Amino acid sequence: MFLTHCPFPVTVSVCVQGIAVMTMQTPPVNSMSLDLLTEFSISLEKLEMDRSCRGVVLTSSLPKIFTAGLDLTDMYEKSPEYCGEFWKAVQEMWLKLYGSNMVTIAAVNGSSPAGGCLMAMSCDYRIMADSPKYTIGLNETQLGIVAPFWFKETMVNTLGNRTTELALQLGLLYSAPEALKIGLVDQLVPEEKVLSTATSTMAKWFTIPDHARQITKSMMRKPTLDKLLSHRESDVNNFINFITKDSIQKLLKMYMERLKQKKN
Repeated sequence: MFLTHCPFPVTVSVCVQGIAVMTMQTPPVNSMSLDLLTEFSISLEKLEMDRSCRGVVLTSSLPKIFTAGLDLTDMYEKSPEYCGEFWKAVQEMWLKLYGSNMVTIAAVNGSSPAGGCLMAMSCDYRIMADSPKYTIGLNETQLGIVAPFWFKETMVNTLGNRTTELALQLGLLYSAPEALKIGLVDQLVPEEKVLSTATSTMAKWFTIPDHARQITKSMMRKPTLDKLLSHRESDVNNFINFITKDSIQKLLKMYMERLKQKKN
């Protein structure tokens, strides 16, 4: 969860046969910092405007990790103004990815908790490395944090209400086989084949006329997107008020100290 600054937190491959690959590469664990989130949204917007690009695969250059989720250091001991900018960047990432006209496939090559799970769920299709040691889920409650309504609704749209209720209240992290069983991911493949499978799967999606697929996707997702768009400012204010509370700051500090001890 601790950010090591990288000049290029996200790289984008040249679009080949309509497919681009966006790769997160911020050691040690691709924490979703303000820098990474901003670069992610800019890169995705550029691809959206590229008419030769019909689909994008999201993946990580780091072994064993897709992304560890939101960067806790961007939420700890920061001013309300900074927290607001950070949360706007989280919103923007989700709005652009969940509402993308392109085919989006998550090539989840390792663990993907919290915000990483949100990013994967926002894609049209999820392929995960077949290993019980890799986990995925919205585990915010374990940190004393509450997933906002649009995290919740993204999961409800993926898993249904009852499974989401259990997952969110208990802050569950599912192993790859468990995630496949409940429909949190769509396919498991050997770790070394995650990216190649994602690109070959894209070809199947390309057999569907873009306009028909895009309209159908919008029909399914627009109500959820519109809900955040109409409550965006209040969602930012709710985040600022929550994350800057002394009690929440203490919980973040405790969690980060535990992470340091694990690392050492």
